Amino acid sequence: MQVIKRRKWFYILSSIIIIPGVISLMLQGLNLGIDFTGGSITHVKMPSGVTSADMRATISELGIDEAEVQKSGDEFYLRTSELTQEQTDELMQVLRDQYQEVEFMSAESVGATIGGELTRNALLAIGIAAVLMLVYITFRFEWTFGIAAIIAIIHNVLVVLGAFSLFQWEVGSAFIAAILTVIGYSINDTIIIFDRIRENLRNKRKEDYEELVNRSVGQTLNRSINTVLTSAFPLIALLIFGGSTIQLFILAMLIGFVTGAYSSICIASSTWYDIKAREAAA
Repeated sequence: MQVIKRRKWFYILSSIIIIPGVISLMLQGLNLGIDFTGGSITHVKMPSGVTSADMRATISELGIDEAEVQKSGDEFYLRTSELTQEQTDELMQVLRDQYQEVEFMSAESVGATIGGELTRNALLAIGIAAVLMLVYITFRFEWTFGIAAIIAIIHNVLVVLGAFSLFQWEVGSAFIAAILTVIGYSINDTIIIFDRIRENLRNKRKEDYEELVNRSVGQTLNRSINTVLTSAFPLIALLIFGGSTIQLFILAMLIGFVTGAYSSICIASSTWYDIKAREAAA
């Protein structure tokens, strides 16, 4: 596979995908959910047979936007924008009128301060994960592999963030878990290719870095494609049949996994080659 020969085309393709997302992030940002902006959480117990779709329809009739409904048995957690006491009472009255046997469990508010703290913790978690992976890869391989891997991770994160910003899909706390999962998946796939490159470096024949990288990618290509396919198939099934509660979480992982496979094969290996080429020329 002639990855290195076509690397400039891969860079152009990635730029075409990433730049609109970055512009969208700067102009309109992300559509932050209640976890980040603050809101109300109402806990109620409903009669058996009531579905999440029924609850969403009822809440929508009240004109309450951006509502999330989580079901646990016969109990529901309704996450909405900030509700006053009067609005909460009105919501409970409508539920009792429509479903009769409704038991109010609790109601609490999530302030914007807590949302800001969650944002800081999320960024801190992603930053720490990136630094630790850079340290590990540098120690396990060499610094050039570490830099290439981090660039590939940033590439993947920007693609997911850009897609969510462009389409204004809602970002909640589960989105952070999806991003960290994508980072872990991406680095695992990248390490497999880098390990093969390192192994071929030890047994280096009379070939330059371009031939060596192409051969290494070719040797791991089937494994990378099979891995992303076996991961994507259950994600697609969950996306279709898993319900709206987890839809955006699954979508973030699906975009990230596919992008991660592409970046491991085309971006990480090409970046490492360019770094080594510059190092050799210096």
